[in-house]
Amino acid sequence: MSHLLRWRRLFDAVPPSPLQWARHPLLTRHGLDLMIKRDDLLHPRISGNKWRKLKYVLRQAVSEQASGLLSFGGAWSNHLHALAAAGQTLELPTLGVVRGEPEYADNPTLADARHWGMTLAFVDRRQYRRRQEPDWLAALAQRHPGYRLIPEGGSCALALPGVAELWRELAPADALILPVASGGTLAGLLSARPADTRIIGYAVLKGDGWLAETVSGLYPPAARDPGWRLRLGYHGGGYAKCSADDRQRIARLASELAVPLEPVYSGKAMLGLFRDIEAGYYPAGSRLIFLHTGGLQGVRGGL
Repeated sequence: MSHLLRWRRLFDAVPPSPLQWARHPLLTRHGLDLMIKRDDLLHPRISGNKWRKLKYVLRQAVSEQASGLLSFGGAWSNHLHALAAAGQTLELPTLGVVRGEPEYADNPTLADARHWGMTLAFVDRRQYRRRQEPDWLAALAQRHPGYRLIPEGGSCALALPGVAELWRELAPADALILPVASGGTLAGLLSARPADTRIIGYAVLKGDGWLAETVSGLYPPAARDPGWRLRLGYHGGGYAKCSADDRQRIARLASELAVPLEPVYSGKAMLGLFRDIEAGYYPAGSRLIFLHTGGLQGVRGGL
């Protein structure tokens, strides 16, 4: 079977993820309708937005007859986990450059990745910070000729069209809400945003000004688009940081909404959404859709 046929089976044969109505007393009290787009159910191994962001990146890699796939992530990286699974399906070697110590290799996330054939290369934080420097990347590419280098989180120009296809699966809404980290999913959604739907992104890390610039860098028209906002005050102290009280609130919301949530991505964004609802940020009568982007590896790590 050719690599292209394997790609088609991996991406073209997957049905749309479901839309789930949310029921909660706070929604009723504020006169809001909320649906949850369950992209955590999109694929059994390639979670949520990773499946969408990798779709056309991998098609190009296959078309260009790449000899392998190389990318970057932390010890509990949803992206590396997804890339390893995709590489196994496509029968392409994968290499993950991991921020952290080699003893992380046996954690559930990286154990899966190794089981699916991914080679892991551990680097310290100083080296990892160089992952966007052209000379460092050039040296890495020279050591792994023919490998397709994919940015951390899969966020790049080729990720946008796969994310943009999500609009075909959504009902009309006043606002689409999602967690934001590397910015690729938000940029992809903005590239095809319907004029009557705002996009509200809840930053799950300290984003301030640079996160908006990152999104605009991936999709330059975003800088002139008034139809989106970043909510920056709900990151809980930074990426993968979450207080014990917030963890309890997220767990309670997960139970009340009957949807799995973790304290890194969708759980943190859902908590921010409900805090904004309680504060009256969303006008009564609004129809909202929350995009569950998957990313549940943090649960396995106790994050």
